[in-house]
Amino acid sequence: MRLEELSITNYKNIDSRNFLFKENLVCMVGVNGVGKSNILSSIYHLCFGKCFINSSSISNIKFGKKFYMIQGLFNKNNSQENLNFSYKKGKTKVFKRNGKLFKKISEHIGQFPLVMVSPYDNDLIYGGSIFRRNLMDGIISQTDKKFLADLISYKRILEQRNALLKMNYKKPKLDMGVLEIYDEKIIDLGNIIHEKRKLFIDIFKKIFKSYYFLISENKESVEINFKSQLNNNNYKDLIKDSLERDLIFQFTTQGPHKDDLEFLLNGYQIKKFGSQGQQKSLLISIKLAQYEFLKKKLDIKPIVLLDDIFDKLDQKRVELIMQLIEEKYFGQIFITDTDKKRVSNAIQTTNLSYKIHEIF
Repeated sequence: MRLEELSITNYKNIDSRNFLFKENLVCMVGVNGVGKSNILSSIYHLCFGKCFINSSSISNIKFGKKFYMIQGLFNKNNSQENLNFSYKKGKTKVFKRNGKLFKKISEHIGQFPLVMVSPYDNDLIYGGSIFRRNLMDGIISQTDKKFLADLISYKRILEQRNALLKMNYKKPKLDMGVLEIYDEKIIDLGNIIHEKRKLFIDIFKKIFKSYYFLISENKESVEINFKSQLNNNNYKDLIKDSLERDLIFQFTTQGPHKDDLEFLLNGYQIKKFGSQGQQKSLLISIKLAQYEFLKKKLDIKPIVLLDDIFDKLDQKRVELIMQLIEEKYFGQIFITDTDKKRVSNAIQTTNLSYKIHEIF
């Protein structure tokens, strides 16, 4: 799959930009603040129907403008696909594929697979557990429509159960009949979500470890541990035994919405004992593993966005990553950096065709 044309209007700090992409490797270079990352964000927006950073639609409109629009022409399986995403103040978002309006954004997930490496990925290490759950769910959802539907249903019922718990706190008279209905649904969906996440991590961590092994030249060992209240407990028993606690805290304290991942480097938590270079290598290995997992499951090469990837990496690791990109037969790749010379030196270690766009 390739993005051949991109048109951006009034998006974030971008007035208007148009691109034609012919090469497999596309580089955007320029000083900070000129919009390099926002160009990648617009590509992400087309592939997922939302901004990479969770922001409101109105905040994506360039200051002083009334609307934004992103258009992309993709080549997918030798067929052209035109995606158009727009939003006007006071109106609903409009997302079209070949002129046909999407009724639900969820219909689009997985159709145009994409992997993004960004400075915000540090949240996977230092942020709350929601970032690591989103990592799992974002990958699984691109390959399993049923999982995405179950996850959406689980979150909706969880909100309803929590609302009931809060109502009881304000006006103590819990409707046990309604609670039992919520519990039955949340237990069934929760077990499905947990099992699919567990199966995914069992497969994913093997791919991830192989990439880190190559990037570190077998000098360091890493591990991903899937932490869940459901690993060694029956969810039905957990829900039943935690009711009193749930009533006190006014929310559901047990379930897959508490799942987490733990990243270890040589047996220790990487967020405490890993250097910046080691942490960046871990994050890049996660995204390379994501690429390989999606490629195998979907039988298509996802687009890869590498935003500021070379920062905080020594030259040796940069060369190893570029060699991996070349050897693993990646599809189309977009790279941003502030240093044209650094990008040129990295690319010239490969035989890949490329073009550098200087952004002003």
